[in-house]
Amino acid sequence: MLTIQNPILKGFYPDPSICRVGEDYYLVNSSFSYFPGVPLFHSRDLGHWEQVGNILDRPEQLPLEGGEISRGIFAPVIRWHKGTFYMITTNVDQGGTFVVTSKTPEGPWSDPFYLGEEAKGIDPSLFFDEDGTCYYVGTRPNSNGVHYNGDWEIWLQELDLEKMCLTGESRTIWKGAMQNAIWPEGPHLYKIGEYYYLLHAEGGTAEDHCICVARTRSLEEPFEGCPRNPVFTHRHLGLEYPVTCAGHGDLVDDGHGNWYIVMLACRRCKGCSSMGRETFLAKVQWENGWPVINPGIGKLEEKLELPMEVVRFPREASEDVFFEFHKDQLPKELISIYEMDPEMYSLSERPGFLRLQAGKHHVGEKAVSTYVGVRQMSYTFTTSLGMEFIPKDSHSGAGFLLFQNHRNFLRAEIRMQNQNSILCVIETIDGQEKVLKTISLEKGLIEILFQVEEQLGKVSIVQNGKAREVVGHIDLRPYSTEYAGGFVGCTMGMYASAYGRESKDYADVAWFAVRN
Repeated sequence: MLTIQNPILKGFYPDPSICRVGEDYYLVNSSFSYFPGVPLFHSRDLGHWEQVGNILDRPEQLPLEGGEISRGIFAPVIRWHKGTFYMITTNVDQGGTFVVTSKTPEGPWSDPFYLGEEAKGIDPSLFFDEDGTCYYVGTRPNSNGVHYNGDWEIWLQELDLEKMCLTGESRTIWKGAMQNAIWPEGPHLYKIGEYYYLLHAEGGTAEDHCICVARTRSLEEPFEGCPRNPVFTHRHLGLEYPVTCAGHGDLVDDGHGNWYIVMLACRRCKGCSSMGRETFLAKVQWENGWPVINPGIGKLEEKLELPMEVVRFPREASEDVFFEFHKDQLPKELISIYEMDPEMYSLSERPGFLRLQAGKHHVGEKAVSTYVGVRQMSYTFTTSLGMEFIPKDSHSGAGFLLFQNHRNFLRAEIRMQNQNSILCVIETIDGQEKVLKTISLEKGLIEILFQVEEQLGKVSIVQNGKAREVVGHIDLRPYSTEYAGGFVGCTMGMYASAYGRESKDYADVAWFAVRN
């Protein structure tokens, strides 16, 4: 018996989709405007996960620049059919809905097959029927006219896998379980026993989120809703419950008669969610031809016992992070905004260090900047950044960054002032910048520490064996979804910028660590 802890993927890993191939499970998540896109995870026991890679890891697969951080890639779905993996998703501002394929999960994955204007809306999914027919199922605005905000519908159309295009007529198959439902989305279609089941979310992806289900014996006939819809939600538990927004699920079985569902939900601290929507797991039992999620409990559990053998990996997701830079590739967990320009990062110019070129743009702009980071995974953690930065340009800065969106971020930045090295702690809230504290530094390697406990942050430094607190009691709630809006959680890491100028300045990173 295996005991696992929720969430199974901590931090900003929303809209999970899962498939099983033999004894192996594969899971993907939305990545929005981060690069590389669509992180791909592998497990053999549903509790321990390793990151295989990122499905969209080339610029030609993932045009993003210029969009809001919560735009980009929405709700990917992964499926496997006759030896091929398929991932379908929508790049909401650049290209629309597309499919990529690979024979192995590690890739390389193909360039996108764009489905064109016919694939309207978002949240596409693929369903392979028993006769081999592939169906596209997605969500789009009400085809009879939108009468209120969120008046959408779920639709179905055959997908020609040879030509990679939609064919035949599109059909509206469901408008939501509730009367005047809003945002029926995230649809997944399955054939289980004698029924086709449509699993979907509605109510919006915030506090009123839920999971609903409908079924039919034939795709040519209308779907009937489950009399218990919504079959899962946390909205009845109130805003003070520590886990909210549960919904957007995908079913999977273990091949031995046991069923499970992955879904997103938010953990809050002091009323705020800094990590966005995370991936949770629940058990599923079938009663009278309908799924019951966590029977007898009716809500997400912090711990689950599964009838599986434990299978661990050398490096697992949701673990503490310690990156040194002795290899020729960046760790799979590191992400950037829009693109990771290879001219801005080097692992070879100073062996054992990651060199960051001070780019012209900074993270407050909707442009490619020099920043690499990881997702925040806890409300109590310490990050450690070892950096050496001796700029020649007084406009350049480099250091640690906590990033929510282009208008809400916190940085601890090394700069030059009157030929002296200084560290500035600067908060940017709703686009307004404020310097919290400035201290002088000695030249050489500096360790920047960022310590967080339940939405309060503290910045310290260690240099030449001496530790100094720079500033404490930093309110981190402005970097939450509740304050900043959007669909993403915080990321944090290292950056360098010349703030609007061309510069040859660079920062050398010796290590980056996160201890939760």
